[in-house]
Order: sequence, then C-alpha cells, then structure tokens
Amino acid sequence: MKRKFDTTQEYERTLGRAVRTPPSYVLRLYVTGMTPRSTAAFASIKKICEEHLRGRYDLEVIDIYQQPTLAKDEQIIAAPTLVKRLPLPQSRMVGNLSQEDRVLAGLGLQQKN
Repeated sequence: MKRKFDTTQEYERTLGRAVRTPPSYVLRLYVTGMTPRSTAAFASIKKICEEHLRGRYDLEVIDIYQQPTLAKDEQIIAAPTLVKRLPLPQSRMVGNLSQEDRVLAGLGLQQKN
C-alpha cells in the first residue's frame, strides 16, 4: 500500500529524512614515527573521532619518515598535522591536537553540551 501525502511539504519533509545521511569525514594524520608526540596526537584524534564521528570517519595515519612523498605532495612542513579532506572545505590543524575544542572547530563540528 502506497502512502498518500496531504501536502507537498509533508512529502518533501519525509523525502528529506529518507535521503539525508550524515557526512563522512576523510582525515589524514601526518606524524613523525612512533614518538611520544605522534602517539599522543593519534590517541587524541582517535578519541575525538570515536566520540563525535563514530561510524562516519576514515582516519589514515601517515608517517612522513616512511612516506615522504605523500607529505611533500600535501605540503606538510610540521608534524603532527591533521588534514580534513572531506567534507569540504578542506582544513589543516598543526601541532597540539589534544585541545578538543580546537580540533572540533577545525573539523567543523560543534561540541555537544
């Protein structure tokens, strides 16, 4: 049985709910080996992603010592650097990634109160 809609607005609201999917985040974390600073940056980003983007993110960790070409192509000059590739616009965060408010702002997310 097909559902009949009383108004165009009701139909559009229902359609909007059906096709609306949360944005997927594509992130790259550039680090320098397994240093304490790199390990801390990874732990911070992973925690933030799991709390705010669970199931909606792809995090790739790139060691610039192991893959210098990727770092050069992305013009990475300091590590750790987090690059948000998607959703657009792209953004970068360099340095201390343990400040959750700063990272959330860089990702375009609002902290839940």
